[in-house]
Amino acid sequence: MVPAVQFEATSRFFGDTRAVDDVTLDIAEAEFFAMLGPSGSGKTTCLRLIAGFERPSKGRVHIFGQDATNTPPYRRPVNTVFQDYALFPHLNVQDNVAYGLMIARVPKAERHRTADEVLELVALSGFSKRKPSELSGGQRQRVALARALVNKPKVLLLDEPLGALDLKLREQMQAELKSLQRHLGVTFVFVTHDQGEALSMADRVAVFHNGKVQQVDTPVMLYDHPKTSFVADFVGSSNVLPLEMVQRLVGVAKLASLRPENIRLAADGLAGTLTSKAFLGAATRLEVDVDGTKISVLLPKGAELPNDGAKVHLAWDDGALHIIETSNG
Repeated sequence: MVPAVQFEATSRFFGDTRAVDDVTLDIAEAEFFAMLGPSGSGKTTCLRLIAGFERPSKGRVHIFGQDATNTPPYRRPVNTVFQDYALFPHLNVQDNVAYGLMIARVPKAERHRTADEVLELVALSGFSKRKPSELSGGQRQRVALARALVNKPKVLLLDEPLGALDLKLREQMQAELKSLQRHLGVTFVFVTHDQGEALSMADRVAVFHNGKVQQVDTPVMLYDHPKTSFVADFVGSSNVLPLEMVQRLVGVAKLASLRPENIRLAADGLAGTLTSKAFLGAATRLEVDVDGTKISVLLPKGAELPNDGAKVHLAWDDGALHIIETSNG
């Protein structure tokens, strides 16, 4: 099957800065694909390369098998939802959504009818005559989403669209976006620095760092089997154990990832000193010093907690310690 989007040894340089550095990547048709990484990692530049707002310094970008490297944005079968929504304040919701159809010279009655159909899809029926200033943040986000969908793009690009929302609304919109993508069958490419968003919504995730793709995998594989120390540390919370400790534990001189929730306090095991505790609601995070290495332990609510300064032993089940094959990143 032809990928919806394909990066072929693609790079984008800004002077001496390699914003995107030799990225080769396939995104499948109808896939919810996330690009995850910290600020400056290259994920947003990749999104702009798909949209046509940037052109590669090297390599090619294909969209559904067609070389789109030099194709202008308005001729690509893609549309973008931005973090700031970019709604026209003087237009009502219906006309904001129908704006792209107006540019395409679709007759007024038809474009308004189509806009209302898409507004129903994003649960905004009855809001068509309101101005953006009369809407909540979540409602404005839905309008921006409807405006991007009204022209029926084959690929929808989402540039941190939930970043301006509060936590509860952001979690609600995550579920709604996932459901909408499944309903439409459109390829979604979602850029975020929030690993929780990426893990909860995406079919696959590409983790970016310093312009390079560190790993592309399902959320479960990224979490349980990180390939680099950067992925282990960035995706979720992990203890990256040093070479000497791993050598002592399992006889291999490599880094290893050990998730805090997989560790328990035991009568024997890896010995250390409890240095601090932090109550997190459903769990408590302990910090344990083991020969100068800080190890985080996440215990469920109600677990018995030693006093700070106490000598403790850490244990975990077989398979919880994941050897990291590559320490770069």
